Amino acid sequence: MKIPIFQVDAFSSQCFSGNPAAVCILNSWLPTETLQAIAQENNLSETAFVVGSEDRYEIRWFTPMSEVDLCGHATLAAAFVLFNELGVQSDMLFFDSRSGELQIKREGSRLELNFPQDNYKAISGMSELDEALGVHCKEVYLGKSDYMVVLENESILRQLKPNFFLLGALEARGIIVTAPGDEVDFVSRFFAPKEGINEDPVTGSAHTTLAPYWSAKLGKTELSALQISARGGKLHCTLDGSRVKISGEGVLYLRGEISIPD
Repeated sequence: MKIPIFQVDAFSSQCFSGNPAAVCILNSWLPTETLQAIAQENNLSETAFVVGSEDRYEIRWFTPMSEVDLCGHATLAAAFVLFNELGVQSDMLFFDSRSGELQIKREGSRLELNFPQDNYKAISGMSELDEALGVHCKEVYLGKSDYMVVLENESILRQLKPNFFLLGALEARGIIVTAPGDEVDFVSRFFAPKEGINEDPVTGSAHTTLAPYWSAKLGKTELSALQISARGGKLHCTLDGSRVKISGEGVLYLRGEISIPD
């Protein structure tokens, strides 16, 4: 069996930055163990699998180790492929996913993801987080899948050198660490060693937690964001009721096909 595969650098306008995601276009769903094996072989932070036609599709996301409920950069990558490689004419796409319906709107070179806002709550400080991150975590929140830690400034966040072994022992998909930005509204980093990803380059889904927090903190609904990983990525976030609109660009790195046994 031959499966079309694309690799897109999401949340970037140039190759070798942003967050790379693989996108596989399927005629029908393969067994979950096959999807997981493909994602493991790709060895990227996420592989998106898409089934559908015209403007409505089903989408699933896999890290090299597991299936996840929501992934922003791989959704943007999938939309980029459908619009730019497969010739979808509509400027609006709808994905059915484990997190419900997701809407993606094309606005020139920018793609806007419309995701449900995360529900998060403040929790008391955790000594495990302090030890794993190497800083005192005064402000900690727990969302649906992740912890979020707020630091005082961008400089502290840039200098952070986590202990990934200790972070991987925490019962969470990942750990978002954020701070006010020097040149943007807020900056962040995202660590997910439990999912096989020590540091994710750009994490769209984390901004369903980050954007509501910073919107309330800064008193504004339009926010500029930068994920300060080694590759880096720029995002624009808009709060719209219970939804978060996250937009950015993408660029194609690779197109080809993979062969798996029938």
